[in-house]
Formats: sequence, structure tokens, C-alpha cells
Amino acid sequence: MKRRHLLALLPAAVAASATRSWGKALDSAIVTEAGFSIAVQCWSLKKFSLFEAIEKSAQAGAQGVEIFAGQILSPEHKNIKVGQDMPAEMIRAMQEHAKKHKIAIVNFGVVAIPNSEEQARKYFEFAKTLGLYGISTESIGSIDVLEKLAKEYDIKVCFHNHPKPTALWNPDTIMKAIEGRHANLGFCADLGHWASSGLNPLDVIKKIAPRVHAFHMKDRSSITGPTHDEIFGKGIIDLTAILDEVRKHGFKGNVTIEYEHNWDNNVPDITGCVNYLRDYAKKNA
Repeated sequence: MKRRHLLALLPAAVAASATRSWGKALDSAIVTEAGFSIAVQCWSLKKFSLFEAIEKSAQAGAQGVEIFAGQILSPEHKNIKVGQDMPAEMIRAMQEHAKKHKIAIVNFGVVAIPNSEEQARKYFEFAKTLGLYGISTESIGSIDVLEKLAKEYDIKVCFHNHPKPTALWNPDTIMKAIEGRHANLGFCADLGHWASSGLNPLDVIKKIAPRVHAFHMKDRSSITGPTHDEIFGKGIIDLTAILDEVRKHGFKGNVTIEYEHNWDNNVPDITGCVNYLRDYAKKNA
């Protein structure tokens, strides 16, 4: 399907009239002048433990991290994996390590959440304990349970897109699913995966901006197929226009840098991405 035809399917009128949740917000201490936080998706640093990823994120100048399930906790705790079933003392150790390095844990994902309130509640309790802004997921089949818990816990549920042919590559799928539902349900907008699917990320954002709660922000050299991530501003995705668009609709979520390139030594590249976002925030305070 051609890009212009696909985007025409998105219910623009619904997007324009959607009500943004003014519930639980990010800690003001980690919010930039432009109203969003700058975080690193720890998947960018998956070759290291979470403790090391926190340290490297701080080194890059970020304010926060988005954690993912299954990462080794630390070199000293290789048998402990990050996730909702972590022992309480390990959760405290994770919080203390993040605090030591002045990093906030802002989001958890991308994680599959069962279509069972009893099982799903474990993820929300984990998020509550950590004081998270949101949970990123692709579990659209669990949407009734997710909506109930997102409202109860006042935690954002951010539906994430991987490239085609995965279930949520088409942004219309998510928009149709959340139409008329609680405002805590929205998008975790992965710009690079839209580009890999042949979609112009700016065109998509213009249709869904009121329901964007978080980003997996990427820059790419092409929007017509898969390419590797670039330092922000070095590719062709119009990140400035995208941030301008969501901020017009009151966006105050986490802009998470997900850098899936130069895996062994990508801190300098991530630093470049952080600097881009900091420069934008200062110019748009």
C-alpha cells in the first residue's frame, strides 16, 4: 500500500479531538526546558548489564533510562534479570544505583503483558514501585485489561511499533484500538521502525500527535526502507518538526533514545543524540 493511502486511513478527526491525560507526570527534576525528559533505552546497551547501562547513560548526559525485561542486573548479579519478578532487594539495588548516577528510571518495555488482570497487575505493581511514567508494550490483545490498570494506577500504556510485517507496524492499527479509550493509552512512537516500513515519521506524527506518550527516537538516512540508526541530525528524519508537532498538543513525556548501531561502543553516538535534544530544548524553552 502506498504511504499516502495508508496515512489517509488514520482517523485525523479522532486524533485532533483526543484528550491528553493530565494525570501522573514525569518528575519535574528530569524535565527539560521544552517539557520532556531525555532517556536512553537500555536495549541500546544490551551488551552490558543494567548497572553499566545506567552508568553509560549518565556518561552520555541523559536524565533517565527505559529498562527492558531480561537484561542482566549487574556484573555482580549475573543471575538476576530485570523484570516484574525481581526480588524486592534487587529492585532497591537498581533504584539506588540509578539514584547514585542521577538517572531516573522512566519507562519499562517493550514488554509482552498477558491478557489476565491478575498477571498484568504484576507489571503495574513493578511500575508503581519504580515510580514509572509508562510501560511500553505491543500487547494490543490485552487492551481491556491494560486500559483498566492504566486508569487505576495512572500509568501510561505506550503501544510500540516494530517494522512490517509485525502486528502494529501500521499506525492505524493502534489508533483504531485506542479510539474512545482512556487517554492514558497511547503511542510509543518508534520513528526508525516507521522509516523501515516505508512511512515518513513526520506524516505519521501529524496524524497521531495527541496520543503520543513516549518516543523511541531514531534518525535514519532513508524513510523508504531499513537503514541503521544515525546520530540525531545526521539523517533525514525531521526530528525538530516532530518534536514541534507533539509539543503543540501538550506532549510532556519521555523522549527515549534507542540507538541500535555501533553496539560495542555507541556511547559517543548516544551522546550526540542527547546533545541534539538538549540543544532543541534550550532553543524551544
